[in-house]
Amino acid sequence: MKQSIAVSLAACAALVGTTSCGFSAEVKSVQDIGKAIDACWHPPAGGKNSTVTLRLGFKRDGSLLGPPRASSVQVKGDDKARKAYVDAAVKAVTDCTPLGFSPDIAKGMAGQIFALSFRSDGSTALAPAR
Repeated sequence: MKQSIAVSLAACAALVGTTSCGFSAEVKSVQDIGKAIDACWHPPAGGKNSTVTLRLGFKRDGSLLGPPRASSVQVKGDDKARKAYVDAAVKAVTDCTPLGFSPDIAKGMAGQIFALSFRSDGSTALAPAR
């Protein structure tokens, strides 16, 4: 049941060009990717001055190339706190994809890997991965 609801939400998002978090604009630039995912980011409570960076890529259709992977975790607290923060970042990405890429950005998007940082202040930063 959960899986069919998730599939339905993804289909609706693709049809109307809106992520499940409400980003409705067509993604025309790398900055728009950050804005779209930023709309889904809700940092866990108690993670003050924390950052998690995920490596991720997209297919031309705006879906994820594979599962996002944590490449940097700077979270104060125990393993449970770190896991909660990473899980929240991954949830933001999965909740907001697939993205509605414009034809121009879709051409150059396939296979590129990005580093997306999620900060405790509720902001995100996207850059090409090195």
